[in-house]
Amino acid sequence: MSAPGTERAVPFYCPYCGEEDLEPYVTEEESHGWYCRSCARAFRVRFLGLGVRRPL
Repeated sequence: MSAPGTERAVPFYCPYCGEEDLEPYVTEEESHGWYCRSCARAFRVRFLGLGVRRPL
């Protein structure tokens, strides 16, 4: 689920509209985003980790 040669996680679809028309979204500050051409939204995917859920 990551692009070859990068640490970028590749989403399969837009979390807002469900379309698959995505491209990398790069700004001067951030380089780990995605842009959906269908709904014109930019978003970022972040992996938080694996493990057992801690009690509150």
